[in-house]
Amino acid sequence: MIARYTLPEIGKIWEDDFKFSTWLKIEIYACEARALKGEIPAEDLAAIKSKAAFDAARVLEIEETTQHDVIAFLTNVAEYVGAPSRHIHYGMTSSDVLDTAVSYQLKVSGELILGLLDKFLEALKEKAIQYKHTLCIGRTHGIHAEPTTFGLKFANWYEETKRNRKRLVNAIESISVGQISGAVGTFEHLSPEVEAYVCEKMGLKPAPVSTQVIQRDRHSEFVAVLAIIGSTLEKVATEIRHLQKTETLEAEEFFSKGQKGSSAMPHKRNPIISERICGMARLLRGYAATTFENNALWHERDISHSSAERVVLADACIVTYYMLSKMNSLISRLLVYPENMMNNLNLTRGLVFSQKILLKLTEKGLSREDSYKAVQVAAMNVWGDKSKNLRDEILKSEVVTKAISSEELDELFDHSELLKKVDFIFNRTVLS
Repeated sequence: MIARYTLPEIGKIWEDDFKFSTWLKIEIYACEARALKGEIPAEDLAAIKSKAAFDAARVLEIEETTQHDVIAFLTNVAEYVGAPSRHIHYGMTSSDVLDTAVSYQLKVSGELILGLLDKFLEALKEKAIQYKHTLCIGRTHGIHAEPTTFGLKFANWYEETKRNRKRLVNAIESISVGQISGAVGTFEHLSPEVEAYVCEKMGLKPAPVSTQVIQRDRHSEFVAVLAIIGSTLEKVATEIRHLQKTETLEAEEFFSKGQKGSSAMPHKRNPIISERICGMARLLRGYAATTFENNALWHERDISHSSAERVVLADACIVTYYMLSKMNSLISRLLVYPENMMNNLNLTRGLVFSQKILLKLTEKGLSREDSYKAVQVAAMNVWGDKSKNLRDEILKSEVVTKAISSEELDELFDHSELLKKVDFIFNRTVLS
């Protein structure tokens, strides 16, 4: 009998039982299609559908002799079916079964990953809204730049993940194709109607043209999208790692009761999940590179891609699923410290307002060069002496005091204008 699968845990999709069950479905659907064309007697089809089965251990045992997985599988199925098994695999080549099954496995895996990606979107949106107006310092080159909000970080990741979702949907569609077209894709011994029937039953579309294999640009696209998703997760994880540094501590991973950070130092609380995600993103990029190499095969096919795909396709799906699972948990339980954000924002004693002063001076009619010089002189004094602040230093500049009143200076050292623009950004992203 054909095993019934809905959407199991992603690892099971790549186990032998699921794989062989999928192969059996494809073979039986092909027999059904040929029976509808009058090519298989009704009684033989009934025998095939009632008796067809496999034993994974037996298939592997036979393969030790045949050194061919599909032949071993067909031999085992024939042991259950008997004489009517002569109709099974008629006019087909191994890749008709293998590639259609792999497409199905990738499709189902992609749908599972898509579900977790949607949960990730929800988590990012929730955090973005929660911290929309939570001020923190923005950093460029690792150096304090100007204020931003913690919510804007999540809004950025949310928007990128929306793009990743679109990419994944497209990749699932691209890989959701099958083929039952024979040894070199010419349908010499089969009708295209058989292919159409099998694909419809499997929830796939027929590949418009194939050789002996479904073309590997589809697989490259799918795994490349997983690698891009991985790079987004790495981006989030890298930011959390930076924010968790002792000197920064604006956010950190949840640390559970009984958890240990170091075998030597009892005080340690390390960003281990973020670090794990960063490492696994490297795996995904490696898998993607391998699929690019698999696209160029000799003539109508060779099997240089096959051995690599047995590793990278399953691993890429499982790794992505795992990374998303971990990231969803990390984000939902993230510890956030707004007070530390404000402390860090004020760490440079007003330097973050330098551009506002520069622009105000140009509005007053000063050249950009003179304005920049006046503000930079004051700013460099603050950088060099922690007892100083920009407001006091800027008041020492005649260029500034002649152009900007004390009341105007008060307005320049205020973040309220930034928060108004944050609402604008949210309205066209997270809240759109």
